[in-house]
Amino acid sequence: MASDFTTLHNYYEKQVVDLVLEQAAHYPLLDKDHLPDVACVALNRLPPRYIRHQVDLAFHMTEKERQDSEQLIQDAVKFAFEFVQARYAMRARR
Repeated sequence: MASDFTTLHNYYEKQVVDLVLEQAAHYPLLDKDHLPDVACVALNRLPPRYIRHQVDLAFHMTEKERQDSEQLIQDAVKFAFEFVQARYAMRARR
């Protein structure tokens, strides 16, 4: 029996990518090739939440849980930008 696993994804992926793209202009030392690294660092700081459909988790979250989730995403993305930027700056000095 074959199953379709193509709909599985991490709940945070879209929100993190959207926020990384939105915030990229605030980090001029980083170019577009660094943005996937920023997204990876941010996603690794968030708890895994695998879903099939975006509404699966969002539908069952309270308003407080949504706000907490948004704050977690913002904090993770900010950390990731600063982390990747610091690594890039260290390499540039060599």
